[in-house]
Amino acid sequence: MRRFSFATIDVFTTTPLEGNPLAVLPDATGLTDAEMLAIAREFNLSETTFVLRREKSVERTRGFRTRIFSTREEMPFAGHPTLGTAAVLRGQGAGDEVVLELNVGPVPVRFSDRGGRTFGEMTQIEPTFGRVHEPERVADALGVPLAELEKDLPIQTVSTGIPFAIVPFVRLEALQNWAPDWNRLEKYLTTTDAQFFYAVCRKTVAGDAHLHARMVFYGGDDPATGSAAGPAAAWMVRNGLVASGSPVEIEQGIECHRTSRISARADRSGEKVTNVRVGGFFAPVVQGELRLP
Repeated sequence: MRRFSFATIDVFTTTPLEGNPLAVLPDATGLTDAEMLAIAREFNLSETTFVLRREKSVERTRGFRTRIFSTREEMPFAGHPTLGTAAVLRGQGAGDEVVLELNVGPVPVRFSDRGGRTFGEMTQIEPTFGRVHEPERVADALGVPLAELEKDLPIQTVSTGIPFAIVPFVRLEALQNWAPDWNRLEKYLTTTDAQFFYAVCRKTVAGDAHLHARMVFYGGDDPATGSAAGPAAAWMVRNGLVASGSPVEIEQGIECHRTSRISARADRSGEKVTNVRVGGFFAPVVQGELRLP
């Protein structure tokens, strides 16, 4: 039997069994693509990560080669898998700056102490701003009245590795009660440059949060979406909703009973938005061993 150690870690939370759960195989050497996808389906989490180990000198200069799989496909990038994988590797002695070589390129994660807890922050690739969507069509795809969407802010695709259409809701209650149909969402998204919607509202449950967010995909309600939090912060900075470099605290996962908190920020110089950073805390949960023929 081949034996592979694994760990599960809850990301964007300080509390085990909250946040977004992730399975990490810190040494997946020898696994095929088909086996990685099958293992992701075995864990049945939103994502599972596989670190393909290389010579230590290579890992020091180029980073840890990491692949991310959902239960359906390989992902070029995802936020909580990046932070969670780096946290697991840090726990195995990788240091306070861990670079993951992902399919989108190298993504550094830096760890620091915040109030006695370890906080990790990744620098995502530079944001790109895509299509501005027609509000009427988006409202129809979401299954909500047009009046529930903010009329003075653009619904725009923004990407730091995965393209999200940022959709601003007017009322917190409308976003909390939103009951989307994934097939209906996907039917619209396949005609656009966005892969998913990231629905946000500037009214929040927690008094110190700046955005309440939901991201619904083929796996259901995502507890925390770090790959969308960066684009959301870039969108806010570009539209003058927050100052350059100011932190954006995003609450997510409340509707699926996995409360999460994501910290994001982005810089702006003229019309250019750059230096997107996304961070949070994490809580290790399980260590185990996977046995395969």
